Amino acid sequence: MPAPPSEEEVAGFISDTFGSVWALELLLLLKREGARSWPRPELVAALRASDSVIDRGIASLLAAGLVVVEEDDSARYAPSGPGLAALAKAAEALYRQKPDGVRRLIILPRHDGLSAFSDAFRLRRD
Repeated sequence: MPAPPSEEEVAGFISDTFGSVWALELLLLLKREGARSWPRPELVAALRASDSVIDRGIASLLAAGLVVVEEDDSARYAPSGPGLAALAKAAEALYRQKPDGVRRLIILPRHDGLSAFSDAFRLRRD
């Protein structure tokens, strides 16, 4: 059994894969439902998003190898390998534990290194 991904790998995966929090929420919805294929209108309704948000999210998740699009244009969670599945699972767990930190990883410019990861979880006074 392979070792779980490191925190730095998970942070890099989140930064590189998700262009928006919507894309992460889309992945988590598809992942929760496992083998179910979701028609796009149902995804729009479930996430209370627009068609374009769902289209961009599916396109990015498809490019990342996390979903497949069926012949009827529905989408289903289907990571292309066990390493990707492990990263998705770790990202989900981190998002549950530290949602604000994960959001910062998505919206802030990408910086390499562990310090960028820890900076995403630093409490800020605004």
